[in-house]
Amino acid sequence: MCGIVGQINRRKDVDETLLARMLETLVKRGHDQSGIFCKGNVGLGHRRLSIIDLSEAGRQPMWNEKETIAVIFNGEIYNFEEVKRNLPHHHLFKSRTDTEVLIYGYEEWGQKLLEKIEGMFAFAIYDEEKELITLARDHFGKKPL
Repeated sequence: MCGIVGQINRRKDVDETLLARMLETLVKRGHDQSGIFCKGNVGLGHRRLSIIDLSEAGRQPMWNEKETIAVIFNGEIYNFEEVKRNLPHHHLFKSRTDTEVLIYGYEEWGQKLLEKIEGMFAFAIYDEEKELITLARDHFGKKPL
């Protein structure tokens, strides 16, 4: 099932201890792995229930090759194999998860990625270079955001 948490502050750094406590409240949503990223005023956290790729390669937050774009994701992208085939072949996929498609799809198409994916999902993408957070969920709101 997975679970995601995040915190964005206007004028102060994220309290990593508070973010970890927030994440701990979601342990029932994912007991396989957890991960936190905090930098300045942005913090992202993820609880993972491994379904597609059971390896460590599926750990989140997940980063692009340059470590400038991160994603936390809850849900399932039904057409991720199709989306993956439509991405340029220069991307180095490290897992077999649908999560990486979100990173590289965003890198190629920006927020137009949402026009290309189908599924039930909630995610946050942090673009460090643009200083931008993109929050999205599926059209029916199946996954909480």
